[in-house]
Amino acid sequence: MIKRTYFGAALAGLVLLVSATAFAKSPVVVELFTSQGCSSCPPAEAYLGDLAKRPDLVTLEFHVDYWDYIGWKDPFSNREYTKRQQAYSESLGGRYVYTPQMVINGAAHEVGSKRGAVEDLIRTSQAQSAPDAPTLRLTRNGDSIVVNLDGPAPVAPLDVVFLAYDGRRETKVTRGENSGQTLVNAHVVRGMERIGQWSGGPAEFTVALKGRKGDGGCAVIAQKAGHGPIAAAAALNFPMAN
Repeated sequence: MIKRTYFGAALAGLVLLVSATAFAKSPVVVELFTSQGCSSCPPAEAYLGDLAKRPDLVTLEFHVDYWDYIGWKDPFSNREYTKRQQAYSESLGGRYVYTPQMVINGAAHEVGSKRGAVEDLIRTSQAQSAPDAPTLRLTRNGDSIVVNLDGPAPVAPLDVVFLAYDGRRETKVTRGENSGQTLVNAHVVRGMERIGQWSGGPAEFTVALKGRKGDGGCAVIAQKAGHGPIAAAAALNFPMAN
């Protein structure tokens, strides 16, 4: 579950502090791999928009680029997100990539429009939450995000990954399979960066926001190297004024 607290004042020069805290049970991470060029994807994107309202989840929408050559170039597509999906396919034993695909906590996947099946995977992941899972806290200090991670040493070091995402976006599609539709997207990932590794105990990372895309918020995940299971996560939505 995520708790968000906002501190502000009208006094000039006062530092804006925003914090998100991961509680004993870290939120489950739901990653949707999608494309505006895919006619099967809008229902899954609408579903992710619903999931984005839940405080027990971290939701991320990755737009892949392999649909860009079939009539419509997705303005949010990125080759790095395609590579992330391909890496998940290998780690989860898949034979191919597809859209819409939802990956749950880096450990299971399902067709993103199958709400019942995805809900089952989310509940299973929540039930399997490890009692010794690390705690993860994000704090916004001006134009930087401070990441604090603590807990027992994992079996192997975990990758610490920072992701910035947009708020609600509407796009009028004029070509391709979704021609004529206005698509609505939420938590579209605009940047992804591995900021370090964690091997146990208290650790702190600072991420500068200046020059980064993503006006909706950010998330940090601690994940087994090689796109394995996610051990901890936290997200922070930015105030509307930003």
